[in-house]
Amino acid sequence: MNLVYADEQGQLFDHPDWTGLGRGGDIVIELMEEELIPLPEGATLVGLPGTRPIGIGPSGKMELLPGPYQAVGALLPQGFTRLALPGYAKSDKTAVLPLFGYTAVVWKDGRFWAAAEPCDDPERWNPLNCDRTELNVKVEELLAKYPDNRLYEHLSHCALGYECLTASNTFLQRWEGAVPVSYSCNAGCFGCISEQPEDSAFPAPQTRMNFKPTVDEVVQIMLEQLRTPESIISFGQGCEGEPSTQVKIIVEAIRRVREQTSMGYININTNAGLTDFMRAIVDSGLDLMRVSTISALDDHYNAYYKPRAYTLKNVERSLRYAADQGVYTSINYLIFPGVTDREEEMEAMIEFVRRTGLRLIQMRNLNIDPESYLNLIPKARGEIYGMKQMLEIFREELPDVVIGSYTHVPPAELARRR
Repeated sequence: MNLVYADEQGQLFDHPDWTGLGRGGDIVIELMEEELIPLPEGATLVGLPGTRPIGIGPSGKMELLPGPYQAVGALLPQGFTRLALPGYAKSDKTAVLPLFGYTAVVWKDGRFWAAAEPCDDPERWNPLNCDRTELNVKVEELLAKYPDNRLYEHLSHCALGYECLTASNTFLQRWEGAVPVSYSCNAGCFGCISEQPEDSAFPAPQTRMNFKPTVDEVVQIMLEQLRTPESIISFGQGCEGEPSTQVKIIVEAIRRVREQTSMGYININTNAGLTDFMRAIVDSGLDLMRVSTISALDDHYNAYYKPRAYTLKNVERSLRYAADQGVYTSINYLIFPGVTDREEEMEAMIEFVRRTGLRLIQMRNLNIDPESYLNLIPKARGEIYGMKQMLEIFREELPDVVIGSYTHVPPAELARRR
């Protein structure tokens, strides 16, 4: 398993005399054969600026690779769970890495391998399956059809500029599409990708929407998307704040859409902290709910989300209410090697899942600068099991819960009756 590294020009190399390593949190670890898969289609290899690669050199010891080189990581497509961070040390301890989910990568048998495990079918979220020529045509068609709809204009920038696949689906009218509604939020997430404080060490990679849409604008997008039995339209996108803060718009839009069609599924991606608002949204005809969380432990959750006027208990109540009303519930579980696989984290999350009646856990690789995140959250209190064993424990302890990577149409026997 050769160490992979990059020079100052970004050219990639593998070193035949050095073994590549990974990290679990701040601990450098050896990579096991069973933790490696061929680099998935749609993955991207990137250099980690301001870092030095760590490997096992000819001496047989862990050490920094000499020379002006930087560590390399893989950015995985959806459907794959990261098992280890790249093996690196920062040259400048004060520098922060861009907000991506870096995965350990090595070279062996003539190809790149990543420390990852497939958890879902990656086809629907493979960037290569988004035909950019077709997308441009569809964007022009819908912008022409709805020239006064500011949401379509906003989403066109997301699809064409940021190459957001959910926004692209909205124009391609397939699978899961986006309908952002909120410029405000009731949390101050440390790793927010759409809004950061002016003095933040890492800038937000996306721009948050800056207007309040009308119900008509929302309904137009929903009706265009909900044309097939398996189509999904989702409130709560990376380019907005917390959608439930616009509860009146959502409730009225769902009501009007369901008066016209029963086709497809209406989903919300939410922090679920505003329990009363979430109940109203559920009661209006919601089908799917995905709740973002990083932990089922209050101190860890609060450190990352910085919730405003709500607690993790509110999140639990919202999930339980939705499940009791027949909504297919899931969590967007932001996972990180060396943290999510801690003993206390696993125990708390398994009990949280049982109490809330969750159907699906979406394992999502946390996009964050590792050192910033590890300095923010509580230190480990128990054993660290490793991500692969964590996945095995979840599957054993929660046999009726799907372990996946993205929002699914529920099985027929679990689909909510309308």
